[in-house]
Amino acid sequence: MTPKPDPAFDAKCADICAVYRAAAGTDATHRTVSIDEMSGIQALERIAPGLPMVPGKVERREFEYRRHGTQTLIAAFDVATGKVEGVVGNTRTEKDFARFLRNLLSSAAPNARWDIVCDNLNIHLSESVVRLVAPLRPQPQPRRQRQVRRARFQGDP
Repeated sequence: MTPKPDPAFDAKCADICAVYRAAAGTDATHRTVSIDEMSGIQALERIAPGLPMVPGKVERREFEYRRHGTQTLIAAFDVATGKVEGVVGNTRTEKDFARFLRNLLSSAAPNARWDIVCDNLNIHLSESVVRLVAPLRPQPQPRRQRQVRRARFQGDP
């Protein structure tokens, strides 16, 4: 079943490209990160050690392995610096994502501004994530004062 094309795809894609382009001119008080997860990573261990290279022969590895279950990776790529921060765990739940996001947001100065790009996975918009980022939204202020958002989410098209 092929999904119908999104008529707003081009506009959404342009928004994300603009966020990434703007990241090049930011300083340490404004971070742009792209977050994604990968679940079902097999934790494997080779049964026998590999044989090293010798003249005329390539390194050889045993094809048999012992399986130790699966793991989940949640990672954030800092667009401006190229730094990757990640965590490996047994599950990918909204609590895992909220914990990762809390640690990520606390890794910068308290007044740092964030542009967070992530896909539309249901855990990205969960109640615990909303509760975490709600205090970072601007508070009502008099009209003359500029409102500053500390965190802005941008979803992939």
